[in-house]
Amino acid sequence: MIQSIKKLNLMKSYLFILTFGFFVSISFAQQGVQKPNLPLMDHGNMDHAAHMVQMQKAQRQAEVAERGKDVMPFDLSATVHIFTKSKSGGVQRVVARKKSDTKQVQLTREHLKEIQGQFLKGDFSGPTHIHGAQMPGLAELQAATTEQIAIEYKEVKGGAEISYKISDAQLVAALHKWFDAQVSDHGKDAFKVRNDMR
Repeated sequence: MIQSIKKLNLMKSYLFILTFGFFVSISFAQQGVQKPNLPLMDHGNMDHAAHMVQMQKAQRQAEVAERGKDVMPFDLSATVHIFTKSKSGGVQRVVARKKSDTKQVQLTREHLKEIQGQFLKGDFSGPTHIHGAQMPGLAELQAATTEQIAIEYKEVKGGAEISYKISDAQLVAALHKWFDAQVSDHGKDAFKVRNDMR
């Protein structure tokens, strides 16, 4: 009988050790799981549908940032895209967050100069890769001729810009949709400074 009690106690000890080990292993495994770098959300005034929309938007921004590495040579988090709409088109500017970051300044300038040349040929493959072929305004911009849209490159303090001058109102609207889609897709790394619709 004493032998049976000792065996039972030993089995209980093994069972406790196995159970404890299992829970410790699960805890460590959960800590090692990579979680996407998604922005924090204020859930205080958000219903389920709004939460789902925000989660989808955050997921899309993460995917766009990842694909952007294939096209844009600069560090997206070290730069900012600035879009300004105008009655005759608009300006797309990319600058380094720190003007002293000469590497990012040079990379933004090289990239914008390169894509200006591509855009003049109707080649929007870079934005298509990053944002997808269904990006608002993209099809219209791809179909535009050099007579319909003037695309100019200019260096600015901290980076560069591309200006778009258009006389056709429908093409201007397409450019503005394209700007809005980029602002939405790039999240905290892009914004509209102002609308210069004079």
